[in-house]
Amino acid sequence: MRNKKRKHMLAWCVFLFICMLLATPFVVSNFFLPSEIKLIVGEEHLFNFDIPLKASILKDSSVIIKDAKEQFIETNTINLNKPLYVTMEEEGSTDVTLSFMGLIPLKTVSVQALPYQTLIPCGDVVGIKVDTKGVLVLGVGEFESEDHLVSPCKGIIEVGDQILACNGNKIETKEDFRNYIEASDASNLVLDILHKGEEKKVTITPCLSKSENEYKIGLWIKDSTQGIGTITYINPQNGHFGALGHGITDTQTHILTPIRTGEIMKVFITRITKGAKGMPGELSGVIDYDTSSQLGTITMNHALGIYGEVDEEFIKAQTNEPLPIAFQDEVHEGKATVMVDLTGDGIKEYEVEIQKVSKYSTEPSKGLVIKIVDKELLKLTNGIIQGMSGSPIIQDGKIIGAVTHVFVNDPTKGYGIFIENMLSNY
Repeated sequence: MRNKKRKHMLAWCVFLFICMLLATPFVVSNFFLPSEIKLIVGEEHLFNFDIPLKASILKDSSVIIKDAKEQFIETNTINLNKPLYVTMEEEGSTDVTLSFMGLIPLKTVSVQALPYQTLIPCGDVVGIKVDTKGVLVLGVGEFESEDHLVSPCKGIIEVGDQILACNGNKIETKEDFRNYIEASDASNLVLDILHKGEEKKVTITPCLSKSENEYKIGLWIKDSTQGIGTITYINPQNGHFGALGHGITDTQTHILTPIRTGEIMKVFITRITKGAKGMPGELSGVIDYDTSSQLGTITMNHALGIYGEVDEEFIKAQTNEPLPIAFQDEVHEGKATVMVDLTGDGIKEYEVEIQKVSKYSTEPSKGLVIKIVDKELLKLTNGIIQGMSGSPIIQDGKIIGAVTHVFVNDPTKGYGIFIENMLSNY
C-alpha cells in the first residue's frame, strides 16, 4: 500500500516538474519581454536578454544582426541567451517570434526602427491648471431634510464618477451643476455620468436642506486641479511637450483626472521645503493666472505624463540645445544628470547616479532608480522633492528619461521613467 502511495506521489512530482519546465518559458516571454522594441534606424543597438529562448526573425537585407564577437548571424533563428547587436537600416518594423527550444511558439515581438530624433531637454518648473471633463465626485454624504437625514445619491453615484450632463445640459463647472440642482424644486434630475469608464444615465431627486434652505443632493465635487511640475522635453519641430512622467491624479480618489482643458503657466517659487525620511519635500509657489503668463496648453493627461503644445515664444526662450533620445537598451547604470530650475535663476544640471535599470518593466513610470549625489542639489533640497517630477535625465549626451517619484524613506533616491515610454503616448 505504501509503495502505491509513493509511486502516486512520484508521478505527481514528475508531472508538476514537467508543468513548471514548460510554464517557465511562457512566464519569461510574457512577463520579462515586451511586445514592442524600438530602435533608431541606422544605429547599432545592443540587446542582452539573457533568457533561454530562441527567436525566429523574418530577416531581410535591411536587418543586420551580429553576435558578441561582432560576427554576422546569417540564419533566421537566433539564441537570446547571448548578447546581440541589431541594426535596421530602413524605417519600418519586423516581427520576431519567440519559441521554446525552437519548436513551441510563445510570443511575437514587434521590432520598430524609428528615425533619428532630437528634443529640447527642458527642466522649467511651471504652474499646471487643468479643468476636469464634467465634475468629479469626491464624496457622497447626507444632510438633514424635514427632520431626518437623507442621502439622495447613496447607492447611485460613487466616488470617482464624473457627472457630464444634467437633464441633457452639458456640465462644465461646479456652478453649472449647483444652478441646475437649486432650480430643480425637488423635480427629478437625469444625470449623464461616467462610471468606471462606462457612460450611463441615473435619476436623482434633490431634497431641501433644512439648514441651508436650498435643494441639494449630497455630493462633494470638483471641476479643476492646480499644481507645480517640471517640463521634460519640447519637440522643436512642432512645439509638442511632455511633462511630469506620471499622470495628474486626484489626491482623494487616486483616480487619473479626466481633463477638458488645461494650461501651463509661469510660476514664482516662494519656498523649498527639504525632504526628510518619511516626509517628502516640496516646491511651493504662486501660479500667475494672467493670460499673458500662459506658456502652452495641455491636451492629454496620461498615466505616463501630461502632454500638449507650448507657445512659440516659450520655444525661443529655451537655452538648452536639442539632444538625441536614447531607447531602453542604451540606458545603463552609472553617472547621469538631471536638469531643473528650482530657484528661478535658470536651469541647472545636477549629478545623479542611476542605480538600477529595469528595462521593459511592467511599471513604466518606475523603470529607473536614481540617487542624487550632487552636493549643491542635496544642500538645496536634500534630494528629490515634489515639483521636480518631469525633470529630464541625461546620460551619454542623450535624453534617457525623467524623474517621477521620490522614495519616502530616502529622499536622495527616487524613480524615473524612460523617455521612450513618455514618447509612446503623444
